Amino acid sequence: MSVRTWRKAAAACVAAAVIGVVFASCSGGTNAVDQNAGGEFRYVQATAKGSLIATKDRKKAGNVVAQLLTGSGKYSLSQDAGKVVVMNYFASWCPPCQTETPQFDAVYRERKSSNIAFIGVDAKDSPRGKAQSWVQDKGVSFPVIYDPNAKSALQLGNVPIVTLPATVLIDKAGRVAAVYQSPLLPNDLNPMLDKLLAETA
Repeated sequence: MSVRTWRKAAAACVAAAVIGVVFASCSGGTNAVDQNAGGEFRYVQATAKGSLIATKDRKKAGNVVAQLLTGSGKYSLSQDAGKVVVMNYFASWCPPCQTETPQFDAVYRERKSSNIAFIGVDAKDSPRGKAQSWVQDKGVSFPVIYDPNAKSALQLGNVPIVTLPATVLIDKAGRVAAVYQSPLLPNDLNPMLDKLLAETA
């Protein structure tokens, strides 16, 4: 192995180690956001499974407005005001999404009458027709927006979407209550929905 090749390999190993440390240190609760960053609200890490951002630390979500994946209509987050909202970021090429999104659809079908709204966000996916076929094939029945550049995450308030799948929970008061950066099972999601439903808006 040449010196140059060895240096490249070593640099890659160091980078991977740093990334591993960053993700290993993620936790939820009050440490998930930083409101003292030069007076600017920002998320500093993902929310750990089984936890929500503390109520006092939640930020009002910006209004997402985006084109629906199928048809010519648009979705606006404001139309679900007063509900607990689940925003599920996925892509047709993402293996964990191929399991998670249909499972989320089963939760949606079961709970859509209980003041909970689901919105799918098809991100980093092209062409659009492939995404449409995937959603149809998986039988996804909740509304899905086509957001190839994940602009909706910026509209929400610079929510970090660094991996797929990802899920954002919004409480009844319209505040971001969780940002999960890993796949979730229904058993992970349902208890968080119960907690958010039990909160007073």
